[in-house]
Amino acid sequence: MKKIGFLTFGHSGGSSNSPVPTGADAVRQMVDLAVAAEESGFDGAWMRVHHFGNSISTPFPLMAAMAAKTTTLEVGTGVIDMRYENPLYMAEQAGAVDAISSGRLQLGVSRGSPEPARDGQQQFGYDLEAGNSWANETRERTALFRKAISGAGIAHPVPGGHHHHGQDELLPINPISPGLENRIWWGAATIGSGLWTASVGMNLLSSTLLLEDDGRPFHVLQADQLRQYREAYAASGHTTGGMTAVTRSAFPITTDKDELYFGRRERGDSVGYLDGSVARSGPTYSGSPEEVAQQFMDDEAITEADYVLFALPNQLGVDYNAHVMTEIANIARELGWKSHQGSRTADSAA
Repeated sequence: MKKIGFLTFGHSGGSSNSPVPTGADAVRQMVDLAVAAEESGFDGAWMRVHHFGNSISTPFPLMAAMAAKTTTLEVGTGVIDMRYENPLYMAEQAGAVDAISSGRLQLGVSRGSPEPARDGQQQFGYDLEAGNSWANETRERTALFRKAISGAGIAHPVPGGHHHHGQDELLPINPISPGLENRIWWGAATIGSGLWTASVGMNLLSSTLLLEDDGRPFHVLQADQLRQYREAYAASGHTTGGMTAVTRSAFPITTDKDELYFGRRERGDSVGYLDGSVARSGPTYSGSPEEVAQQFMDDEAITEADYVLFALPNQLGVDYNAHVMTEIANIARELGWKSHQGSRTADSAA
């Protein structure tokens, strides 16, 4: 069966009339969205992470709160910008969240995307050494993070100190959460970065923007990325990855409010420029539940993926987004992605 989840920026409206007027409201409402997601039958609640912007920037305490309020829902990121992270401190936080959630953390990481701050990393205390690049630096930080969460020794013990390790045995971080190393995802915007992800044994979180526009529809290009990743992963010999995920915007139209918000959305791909490269993004799917179901079936990348994340407009409030998730979950059940049992919504309607 295919997993489904939501992915959101956690935007706030900046107005007292908004359902999400402030950043603090956005944080609190993310917990409510997680509860609603579990009740609708979703498998995961994922958040985008951006600094110096009007969105979520502190994922670990928020994911801990979301996990504490749910029982089966996975909590994740798509993605944490490793330019801003101390990999060992992050490893300790991730271990704690995974312990709180009893193994429900799905952690997406990457180099990060363009941002509003010109010197954001420097203000956090991170500078590149001469000749290094953020692409290389973030991969090195990710490797150290993954080493730490695997339970490998990291720090040298104090000679004669009171610890439970041998005199020369390196000390690991604490807590260690078994299995977390199998739930790390790399955000990849090219086929090449997807192949690298396979070569180092991480799961593939395909970007909402692909930087290799060759004229093919977005879903076809993305499906090619997923297939090449899978082939490379099978040949890699690794056992800590192999899963793929894609993100889509989808809005079944079942109410007048749905029609007002999303009934006349453009459905085609978007093409533009990002960091000097041509970038293609996918369509927004909308229509009757039957039409949206057909759009899902016609999407090659959705067919290929193990996990489909649906972008939620959290700034429209918890109640509206709970409605959207319920409709999407119903479609997922009709398509056979999920059992017709297992959610309070489905059980109460039976």
